[in-house]
Amino acid sequence: MLTREQMAQRVAQELRDGDYVNLGIGMPTLVANYVPSGMDVMMQSENGLLGMGAFPTQAELDADMINAGKQTVTARKGAAIFDSAQSFAMIRGGHVDLTVLGALEVDTQGNIASWMIPGKMVKGMGGAMDLVAGAENIIVMMTHASKQGESKLLTRCTLPLTGAGCIRRVITELAWLEIEDDTFVLREYAPGVSIEEIRAKTAGALRVADDVREMVLTPQVQEAP
Repeated sequence: MLTREQMAQRVAQELRDGDYVNLGIGMPTLVANYVPSGMDVMMQSENGLLGMGAFPTQAELDADMINAGKQTVTARKGAAIFDSAQSFAMIRGGHVDLTVLGALEVDTQGNIASWMIPGKMVKGMGGAMDLVAGAENIIVMMTHASKQGESKLLTRCTLPLTGAGCIRRVITELAWLEIEDDTFVLREYAPGVSIEEIRAKTAGALRVADDVREMVLTPQVQEAP
């Protein structure tokens, strides 16, 4: 199975030169550490930072420089700091090319549930509802099943929705999947993971792509523009 870092490395392969990218709280923040060499990507944090860099070394640590999850981060050359009103104006205005979000559930209709479990204390909605409505592309990073072994890839989400019909790509520790025609399409499987295991842990309809392949974790490297 993939580690959290390997999942982030695979997501980073979807970045494109010149992208404005928002990384959600949790696993998605790791993507900032794997931007391909020579690629110019501007990471946006909803608390008011455009130009977020990788996590700091001890020497770079600044307790006042944080992301939306209150983790310390760095700022790249050309970064800008502003208030959350301006940040959400960027998001709601459709100026974010890609957002990477965590999720509790995703279903075959492209719905996402990421903010509430009835009867349990969770962090809440945050900016996720704005992001799923404003971003051009969304990738979900999530575990394939719960700690109890229950699938999180469903025919229909059981938890309150964050957004409807907005998800097309999902990565888990087992696989890279796309959602097409009310079906999870298996495009890539993690090294050492069988298609049978993925099928057994996917509650929603699953189709194996004709060109399915083992996931390659080598980051894309592009020349600087």
